[in-house]
Amino acid sequence: MFARSYVSIFFILLLSVSALSQTRKPAPPAPRSITIATEAGAKVWLNGIFYGTTGENGTLSIKPFPPGAQLLRVRADGFKELTQNITAAQKGEINVKLTKTSDEAELAFQKAEAENSPEDYRQAIKLRPKFPEAYLGLARVLADNGDIDEALKAIADARKLRPAYPEASAVEGRIYKTDGDTEKAVEAFSRAIREGKGFQPEAHTGLALLYRDKAEFMGSSGDFQAEEEFYEKSIEHFAPAVKQLYSSPDSLIIYQMYGLVLEKMGKPKDAIKVYEEFLKIFPDRPESTAVRSFIVQLKKQ
Repeated sequence: MFARSYVSIFFILLLSVSALSQTRKPAPPAPRSITIATEAGAKVWLNGIFYGTTGENGTLSIKPFPPGAQLLRVRADGFKELTQNITAAQKGEINVKLTKTSDEAELAFQKAEAENSPEDYRQAIKLRPKFPEAYLGLARVLADNGDIDEALKAIADARKLRPAYPEASAVEGRIYKTDGDTEKAVEAFSRAIREGKGFQPEAHTGLALLYRDKAEFMGSSGDFQAEEEFYEKSIEHFAPAVKQLYSSPDSLIIYQMYGLVLEKMGKPKDAIKVYEEFLKIFPDRPESTAVRSFIVQLKKQ
């Protein structure tokens, strides 16, 4: 009798261990790190998102590096811009060999980018009339200077050369948002997202901030139902924005804005998840100390 009970207990324990081994999830893969090695002072983009500038030694380490395949773009003054694919499996150091350029239009464009100079953008366009990136850069600078009409004209010129231009549509949305034309801003941001097949963090961020501002206005006016509805719309765009921006410099503030909106909506658990994700990506940034304090305060509540 005792032996039978012992055997039964043994098989129960064996089945329990087997069940646990089947349900145990594998540990997530460690985030990869990639170092871009190229010319000193080179600017680096991944899938159109700016990730930083190489140091004096010509390197820029990106950790954690975004998952999946990425399109790398590198530009340095005096050199021809280069793009190349990074596969989902690559890690470690990637050497990017840039070649010197004597293209006057490219050199004028680089100078315009460095100095935010409308005159140099116009010179680049004069030298190369079919230069959509120069038209877009001109639009950004003109918008920042408050010259809305000329900025929109530059966007239109860029779109003539490249009809499906997600970044141009996103900049157009930002111009309309700054000018207070909410309806046209939403239309332009939404078009940018469609043109980018869902991937357009600048447009997602623009809509997130637009709806957040509308929510705050409605709340101050006493229309709390509209406030909640606009906050929900804001969240719908903050979520893909932070996912797409990932570990880029711009995501540092967007993550915190996203968490704050969730806090205002009375969703502390969701806000904590966002802040914890921030800490996974940016464990050692100066902002991390404040984010950790946000989590402590929310858990106390």
